[in-house]
Amino acid sequence: MHSETSPRRDRDAVAQTTRGVIELLEVLWSQGRDMTPTAPVSSSQLRVLYVLDRNQGINLRTLGEALGSAPSSVSRMCDRLHALGYIKRSPSPASRRELELRLSSRGETYLKDLRVRRELGLLKIITSMAPEDQAALAKGLNSFCSSFEATGPKNQGRGGSAVESA
Repeated sequence: MHSETSPRRDRDAVAQTTRGVIELLEVLWSQGRDMTPTAPVSSSQLRVLYVLDRNQGINLRTLGEALGSAPSSVSRMCDRLHALGYIKRSPSPASRRELELRLSSRGETYLKDLRVRRELGLLKIITSMAPEDQAALAKGLNSFCSSFEATGPKNQGRGGSAVESA
């Protein structure tokens, strides 16, 4: 019986630790978003940018499905991002009634700069870790990303690609 509860306890401890790390990352990420020289975007709008970064030329319906959001909400977010100059809308070659959504050069620059700021913040923390802990973290995060890709929702707008090995 002890062998059944120990893996469950370990799994629960990992989930709690991961949740704590995510909460710390949310603080770090919001600081990075707030420091941007251009207009900051909400976390929901940022998810739109991530999805468009990975799926240039999709329509509002497909974007809404990827986000799990109602069409009216997606439309309002796209209106705001378009007003900021982060996305472009253009007629779809497949249907005159549809619009294709793409990141504008300003949106691409925003994401690039945001990712650089976030990576610099992470590097400050990671470089203070022992090399073997850095390797263990990279291995664990790679495994987490692989499991997500295999079992998680598709096209969730994850920023960046899978974690690279140290």
